[in-house]
Amino acid sequence: MLKTIDQLRPFRLDTVAAIAGLALALALLPLRLFASQIYLETVPIVLGTACGLYLLSLYHQGNVTSLPTLPGSVAMTLPTVVLAGISAMIVLPVVQGERTLLFFALSSLVGTLLLVQIVFTDDEVFSAGQILFQLVCFALVFRFTALYVTPGYIGIDIWTHMELANAIHQERSLAAISHDKHFASPLYHLLVVTASFLFEVPLRTALYLSVGLVMPLSILLVYATTNLLVPGRWATLAAALYAFASHVSLWGMHIIPTSLGLVFFLGLVYALIRVMRIEYTLRDFSLLLVLSIAVILTHQVSTFIMLVLLVAAFIAQVTFMIGPFGLTRLDTSVFRAKKPVNLIGLVVFNFGLTIFVWSLTPYREQSFLATVLSFFGQTIEESAGFLNIASQTDSDSAEQSAAAADPSLLEQAVPYTDAAGFLLLLGLTFAGCLYVVHRRRAEQSVFTLLLAAAFMLVFVLGLPMFGIRNFIPTRWFAFLFAPMAILGAVGVRLLVRDLNPAFVVACLLLVVLVYPGAMMLAVESNTENPVFSSQHERLAYDESELVAAGSIAQLTGSPDGQDIRQDQRLYTDHPYQTLISRTGAYQSTMAGTVPTDGTADHEYTLYRTTQSSESVYFQDEDGHAQLGTIDRAQLCRPDQATVYTNGDVTLCTPSPVSS
Repeated sequence: MLKTIDQLRPFRLDTVAAIAGLALALALLPLRLFASQIYLETVPIVLGTACGLYLLSLYHQGNVTSLPTLPGSVAMTLPTVVLAGISAMIVLPVVQGERTLLFFALSSLVGTLLLVQIVFTDDEVFSAGQILFQLVCFALVFRFTALYVTPGYIGIDIWTHMELANAIHQERSLAAISHDKHFASPLYHLLVVTASFLFEVPLRTALYLSVGLVMPLSILLVYATTNLLVPGRWATLAAALYAFASHVSLWGMHIIPTSLGLVFFLGLVYALIRVMRIEYTLRDFSLLLVLSIAVILTHQVSTFIMLVLLVAAFIAQVTFMIGPFGLTRLDTSVFRAKKPVNLIGLVVFNFGLTIFVWSLTPYREQSFLATVLSFFGQTIEESAGFLNIASQTDSDSAEQSAAAADPSLLEQAVPYTDAAGFLLLLGLTFAGCLYVVHRRRAEQSVFTLLLAAAFMLVFVLGLPMFGIRNFIPTRWFAFLFAPMAILGAVGVRLLVRDLNPAFVVACLLLVVLVYPGAMMLAVESNTENPVFSSQHERLAYDESELVAAGSIAQLTGSPDGQDIRQDQRLYTDHPYQTLISRTGAYQSTMAGTVPTDGTADHEYTLYRTTQSSESVYFQDEDGHAQLGTIDRAQLCRPDQATVYTNGDVTLCTPSPVSS
């Protein structure tokens, strides 16, 4: 039964925001007719659904009843079942030699059972400590099994960073990387090198024992932050939503400075919310300062994201001092007497330090600051425009071109599968944002999270719609998931408290049953062995492929790029070309051009059997990246000579006979 008209308060800010959200969702729906992009098609629907549910929660009137809970005996058995499932997650990759579809199905089931314990157990049985222990175990196993079964490293950029760490390790000095932009942000490399000396282990093992081990443990920071705002049950839900997130798992396996920057960022979020929620001391504010400096000395993109967070916190401060939530308008029976924390000094310090460090950072024969500003200006002049989403990654381009050519049902479903987990979390985030907009519930801490999530979504989803991808939006997701998980937990708490129990159970079951599996199947969670291998390239290599890279380095003498003539460039597939060039085996290595149903005309080519069995990238005759497979003869022609082969990788060069 709905409240009568005279009981409604249509000008309450959260109500107006929900109605505006519905209107915006309707306005965005026609954009799908002008451009084909997964988020243009789905985000308006998610936004409209979240706003509609929130309005229902406002004006639905009924008796508040508790949600159904599991029987005590079942609830007490679930932790044992989960730990048994986690143990099986260890055994499967060891036996099968890789993380297969069966592993990801089991991981999804374990994730579902973890969420069931959080939302469907009685208060007498629920234990936050027990849930967190299971979550940490799950996160460790999910990531480290991938690292264990993968020779070498997972990902692309990590090969460059480990080469830099190796240079520091050998020369015992930062001067070894003075030519590189990471010279001014060396904390990641120094940590890995220090761990290698401290534990007396190789750099690869040192990486996993330092940054690799900290990454799964960082989910506890999400719990601690959320627990400053809501009770323990919902704080564990936020930690679980974050632990399962695909991009969070990615940076736990592709362990680069982004990973360490993410850990410091989570610590900064905790410290920031803490000073807003308690009567803080100089020690608490000093922790904020130290963590912000650590981010600046770790990673440039992480630094920019941190600055966005601090700007959001400052705007929240101003809003609560002079805006619609100003102190003179506060309901003293609801709000605490504590005034908003003054962050202007922290913001100015971090902006100043960032500009100073970036001005001294070498990058492409200029400073890092000058280079990125130049790139951004060039983008604005040449390619920026509404719905100009053509300036995307090779992966996106290849998927769209494949979809244009009579796509199969799988090809149509894969993009939605990859995005399903994010969209679910986004819907919960929208609900949580509407909840905290209410004047009686609003405060600086939750408004900081709301504004930070909103600003990050602009960089992740908004600017790419205008052809602006200079800020590397794919790096933002793991950072964005932190405020989203916290606000999402707040949103779930709202649904549980204010909606009809039967409807709430349906919503919770959707999250519990779909979210873990969607995140496990998303490509970021399985880059070393993609579940949808026909739609995504594998970003890891077999032992024979790694051996071949070393052998080619010995065979050619690892010449510098400037010593290689244009006709001596080596061509192979992407991503294998990144391994050859970034390890220094043969620096002038590029993605080859293989015409459709034709052969490459390069003189020096590198074939691996993976090119015929798994999807990799080549360029077609028009210079567009194409994801697919090729035959050996298309890259290594019969008129070429074979100068190296180990059965899996073959190096072909001009034949003396044909010459």
